[in-house]
Amino acid sequence: MKTFLFILTGIAMLGVLGVLFAGLIGFVSGRADGARSNQLMQYRVLLQGVAILLFALLLMLARS
Repeated sequence: MKTFLFILTGIAMLGVLGVLFAGLIGFVSGRADGARSNQLMQYRVLLQGVAILLFALLLMLARS
């Protein structure tokens, strides 16, 4: 179970990084669409919440 949560946490963190870079690339390229940027920001916040939740669960399991 711990290994599964560890892998899921890593995937969530990589997802956050991917969405962050997608937003940065869109912003730097000058093709920044306001609606698209807002959607990427929402996805990033959601993925960060999932990553933090999974990390907290992993820490709770590690203590027991």
